[in-house]
Amino acid sequence: MTDSTQTRDPQAPKGRPTPKRSEAQSQRRSVANTPTTRKEAAKRQRSDRRAHMEKQRQALASGDERYLPARDKGPVRKLARDFIDSRFCIAEFFLPLAVVILVLSMVRIGQLQNVALLMWLFVIVLIVVDSVGVAIRLKKQLNARFPDEPKRGAVAYALMRSLQMRRLRLPKPQVKRGERP
Repeated sequence: MTDSTQTRDPQAPKGRPTPKRSEAQSQRRSVANTPTTRKEAAKRQRSDRRAHMEKQRQALASGDERYLPARDKGPVRKLARDFIDSRFCIAEFFLPLAVVILVLSMVRIGQLQNVALLMWLFVIVLIVVDSVGVAIRLKKQLNARFPDEPKRGAVAYALMRSLQMRRLRLPKPQVKRGERP
């Protein structure tokens, strides 16, 4: 009868060197360091997630591409960010203008309320016209620089970024106004 299990010749090499005692002990410690209960595993997972989120937050502040969230990664998104950050957009002044217009509309003077209503209309039309122009120029530049890469969502990403005030944008702007992206 033949044994189905293969036995190894004690004289034949095993294919790897015998670990040093310090290495073997450190391996045993790391195995002993694995969580034994669900509670410990969840706690460790939370701390790992917290560390990962902290890295992402720092990357958003510094612009470090390695740790950015997926929505901000890649050369196409970087060009879209730089394109918006390098120019003035009317949309970034929407929030301060909205506050002014709301205050004017709260005043009980009919003339000021009419002016506030016209200002709403004027600001919205300006933002739409400016956004259409920015979208056309950005699409042209994206197609010229990245003809083979997927550009899906990059224009919408840039337009949403243009709605934020420059100081509050994340990732932080990497280019100055007037610089070429």
